[in-house]
Amino acid sequence: MDMSNLVIAFDVPSVLTALVFISGIIALLDILVFSKKRPKDKKIPLWSEYARSFFPIFLLVLCIRSFLIQPYRVPTGSLAPTVLPGDFIVVNQYAYGLRLPVLNAKVLNIREPKRGDIALFRYPGDLNKLYVKRVIGLPGDHIVYRNKTLSINGDVAWQTPFGMALDTDGNGFVTPVQVKIENLGKVVHKIFVKSGYKEWENIDIVVPPASYFMMGDNRDNSEDGRSWGFVPEANLVGKAFATWMSWDSEKNSVRWKRIGKSLY
Repeated sequence: MDMSNLVIAFDVPSVLTALVFISGIIALLDILVFSKKRPKDKKIPLWSEYARSFFPIFLLVLCIRSFLIQPYRVPTGSLAPTVLPGDFIVVNQYAYGLRLPVLNAKVLNIREPKRGDIALFRYPGDLNKLYVKRVIGLPGDHIVYRNKTLSINGDVAWQTPFGMALDTDGNGFVTPVQVKIENLGKVVHKIFVKSGYKEWENIDIVVPPASYFMMGDNRDNSEDGRSWGFVPEANLVGKAFATWMSWDSEKNSVRWKRIGKSLY
C-alpha cells in the first residue's frame, strides 16, 4: 500500500483572507461614511461593532498562519518512523521565505532548503494537496538510488542496521520492517526498509534548477519523488520542526511521548 503522507489541511488562508477583507471593508465604510451620517447619540450598529472588533483578530491570525507557524495533521506513514500517522506537526512558514497568502508568491527570500529537512509542500500533481517529505536532492544534485541505498553526488548515504519494527498504516494493517540509521551528511535519521520488496526500484537522476527531490523515510511504503518527480521551489510551504500532538487511532489514545518531539 503506497502512502503519500498527504497532510490534511483545510483552506484556512483563503477563508481568513476573505474574513479580513470583508470585516475590513465594513469597518472602513462605517468609519469613513456611515459614522458621519449617524446621530451622535445613536449607538454603533452591531454589524459595525463586530467588524471593528474582529478585523484585527482575523488579521493577526492570518499573519501568524501565513508568515510564522501553523499546525498540520499527517494521516499516513510514509515518513515513519520520523513522523507517524496521526501526528500533528508544526511548520515554520518563513523558513524558506515569506509568501503572500493564497497567491503563494514569495516576497522575501530567507534561506533555501537543506538536505535532510522535513519539508511541507504543494504536491506537483495537485496544488490543492499538501505533502510532507524529506529533502534528499538539491538543485544540480546527482541522485542514485540502487539496492535501497542512496548515493548523492557520488557519496553513499551509509545505513546502519537498528533492529526490527512494525509499520502500521493507521488502519490496523501492520507489516514487519527493518530499521536502519541513514547518514545524510549533517542529518542522521532512521528509515524503514522492507526486505525483498521493491528490490527493482532504481533511479539515476539529476535534480533540475529551482527544484528539489523528496523521499519518505518509510522507503518501501512511500509515494514520493521516485514516482512523481521533482518539487518546484514555488511549491514549498515551510519546514516541519516539531510534533505538538499525536493521536494513535488504533488505540484511541494520545501518544504522550511524541508531544514536543523535535523532527530531524
